[in-house]
Amino acid sequence: MLKLCGFGVSNYYNKVKIALLAKGIAFEEEYVGVSHDSLRLQASPARKIPFLDVDGVLIAESQAIVEYLEDSYPQPALYPAAAMARAHCRELIEIIELYLELPARRLYREAFFGGSVSQQTRDEAKAELERGAQALAARAKFSPYIAGADFTHADCAAAAHLAPVSIAAEKIYGIDLFAGIAPLRDYRKMLGQHPAVKKTNEDRKVAETAMIAARAKPV
Repeated sequence: MLKLCGFGVSNYYNKVKIALLAKGIAFEEEYVGVSHDSLRLQASPARKIPFLDVDGVLIAESQAIVEYLEDSYPQPALYPAAAMARAHCRELIEIIELYLELPARRLYREAFFGGSVSQQTRDEAKAELERGAQALAARAKFSPYIAGADFTHADCAAAAHLAPVSIAAEKIYGIDLFAGIAPLRDYRKMLGQHPAVKKTNEDRKVAETAMIAARAKPV
């Protein structure tokens, strides 16, 4: 039995979870927090979640995990069959993660966790996010899914990452980062109804509630 290790508030954890559910792969979930004294976390090379436990052998990094899933459980396929279409699907994943989620992550401390970030960080992240939004607009198909007619790993990434990116941009800058991508609103609404995405989002809300409650407990 595969074990997905991490926690349901992590968007990278949820990216993998969506893929597992969409492929119909049986798996268990094991809560692993980010405490540095966690022995389980220390088994991950970069001490990060998520990681996948495959009969005691671990695979870390979300993209490596989903590539393993695609190789080991090829049906239903979550990549297009044609080589160019597969390349464009992977390109979309990189656009979402490197040019949108990664710069937005620099803002999460203030947007979600009550901290603050410098004006320089704000300015740098905004320029990167605007470039990322332009790249997404240039490559996304929305026909009806982000890479074409079928649900793919690019949709798993979009479902996991676009919401926190959008929320962070609105909270920090007061802007709709994706205002110039007209089809995106309807796409995200449709994506939210996909069974794997819907289930993951429901579980994420439960995990968020539990995390808030845990933080509110007196020490």
